[in-house]
Amino acid sequence: MKKALICGISGQDGAYLARLLLNKGYSVAGTSRDAQMSTFRNLSRLEIRDQVQLESMSPTDFRSVLQVLTKTQPDEVYNLAGQSSVGLSFEQPVETLESIATGTLNLLEAIRFTGAQIKFYNAGSSECFGDTGGEAATEITPFRPRSPYAVAKSAAFWEVANYREAYNLFACSGILYNHESPLRPQRFVTQKIVNSVCEIAAGSKEKLHLGNTSVCRDWGWAPEYVEAMYLMLQQEQPDDYLIATGQTYSLQEFVEQAFISVGLDSEEYVVADKSLYRPTDIAVGRGNPAKAKQQLGWEAQYKMPDVVRMMVEARR
Repeated sequence: MKKALICGISGQDGAYLARLLLNKGYSVAGTSRDAQMSTFRNLSRLEIRDQVQLESMSPTDFRSVLQVLTKTQPDEVYNLAGQSSVGLSFEQPVETLESIATGTLNLLEAIRFTGAQIKFYNAGSSECFGDTGGEAATEITPFRPRSPYAVAKSAAFWEVANYREAYNLFACSGILYNHESPLRPQRFVTQKIVNSVCEIAAGSKEKLHLGNTSVCRDWGWAPEYVEAMYLMLQQEQPDDYLIATGQTYSLQEFVEQAFISVGLDSEEYVVADKSLYRPTDIAVGRGNPAKAKQQLGWEAQYKMPDVVRMMVEARR
């Protein structure tokens, strides 16, 4: 039986990945900063909490990382830990950099230190590309990060590449575009939109306050994206892959689709709020997932309209 260690198992991707691996016959261990205090609400929602070995680990503490690695003895490590909000990273840049860049480095160094034959997956981000002028990014598109979060993810990406080349580690990064689900926290704009739309449909008089709705993103379905993570570690050679649907929509279109799902017109309920604009933002996020399709056999089945519909259905 293969054993997987999922760092950051309490998040959206960690929970879906745990379910996927359990269904494939894996033994799954997962970490949180404080396993005794964490609610692991997402694991409970997927009804798998009692099937996972839960450990406390601080990714920024090398000794803590080494202890958990030694205790769990995994075949595969999935690094999904770290501060995950672009918006919050402007308010907490140091914590963001440490939790992502230092956390990733500690995991890589611990794997190298133990000498164990562990396959390592790192959660990269399309935010690293910054603005590509509307062009679809590929795995070789240069990084031009525009947020503390993207800077941290860029550093982690190159740490993985360095350890792969210098120490022959089986280490991969998945450069994932936006992927959503009902497990998204409220601070993510997609979940905020879905929750507000469902409340308005139920009779709430509150308006939906949003920042820049002209930004365009490629939104996918999170349960599909964790399948790509798994597939990366099943290849003969480690490599980095861009994961996206290949279709881009504006946030305005996302909002309109959510209101359409409940039979309402968005124009009556949305308020533009300049206070919600970010210091810097990416105008258009567009990715080309051709390599993932060709080498992993992975292709997104659900696009933005499907994602919105499924999120609304899960909320109502």
